[in-house]
Amino acid sequence: MRVTVEADGGSRGNPGPAGYGAVVRDESGEVLAERLGALGVTTNNVAEYSGLIAGLRAARELGADEAEVRMDSKLVVEQMSGRWQIKHPGLRPLAEEARELAKGFSRIRYSWIPRERNRHADRLANAAMDGKTASDVQPPAAQEPPRSWSPPSTGSPLRMVVLRHGETPYTAQKRYSGRGDIPLSETGHEQAARAAARARQLAPSIAAVVSSPLKRCLETAAAFGDVPIHVEDDLVECDFGEWEGLTYAEVRERYGPEQTRWLASTAVAPPGGESFQQVAMRVRRAVGRLQERYEGREIAVVSHVTPIKLLLRDALAASDSLLFRLYLDPAGLSLVDSWPDGGVAVRLVNETAHLT
Repeated sequence: MRVTVEADGGSRGNPGPAGYGAVVRDESGEVLAERLGALGVTTNNVAEYSGLIAGLRAARELGADEAEVRMDSKLVVEQMSGRWQIKHPGLRPLAEEARELAKGFSRIRYSWIPRERNRHADRLANAAMDGKTASDVQPPAAQEPPRSWSPPSTGSPLRMVVLRHGETPYTAQKRYSGRGDIPLSETGHEQAARAAARARQLAPSIAAVVSSPLKRCLETAAAFGDVPIHVEDDLVECDFGEWEGLTYAEVRERYGPEQTRWLASTAVAPPGGESFQQVAMRVRRAVGRLQERYEGREIAVVSHVTPIKLLLRDALAASDSLLFRLYLDPAGLSLVDSWPDGGVAVRLVNETAHLT
């Protein structure tokens, strides 16, 4: 995965109260992660290196393997590119830490940009100097949600009937169910049959069922009968790591601080697991492939709670808060139309009338 890291830092007084900011973007320019932090009293250059380190670390946490680093600090860009020597002894440990992080990328490039093109990272650095945290920082005006109206889309949309798999024993017991290959329960098989029948009403000409590779989804997909099933690995559930198979209460008791951090940020992963931001990137990859492969056709998509929530969040242009407010029932159906020109219409979310 290729990302762009924008980083900055500053101090008021040089040395003076200092802070850093960093932004990680995907190839489309969408923000994947923000980092900021106060540094106490130090210099501009230390703050700039701190922003670089925070940005590289965030990119690695997201699973990126290629990065372009953009900074308005000529000093840091030239030193990290190997063209300038690092004469100040206080910067050498920071540069070495940045180099160690850079080794985790298969390809990395450093580019100087003018300050006006680095406003997002600069804004975060200034917020840190003001004593603010990430939760205090509002998105810049340029990133406000688009207006609610747009010209009508043209052409034929891809219609996706998005279906959460049927009930499993873990579902009934409300346990974290990620990569564990749990089959459907008897109730789950009944739900799958009902959901497949309803899906055919919403999309009478389903060309394929695209499924997560896990058994509970493949068994749900099989309820569509003779419709071809295509496995899409990027639609697999979030890896919950050490929380797999535990209830919410058990995780709260054993991993209270970790769970609190996880609930507060989509960049945080369960111990040994995967963050929602990492899941979001592979779900976007999967949706992009589906849009290209099935343009103008109807398909069913069988997946799990986390990938479906992230798909709907993107389709609705919603914030991360949707992820913790939207409930998806086993075998619940959502309906998303997607046009080649970028238009999207969400027509149903978690319909369950077919299960009653």
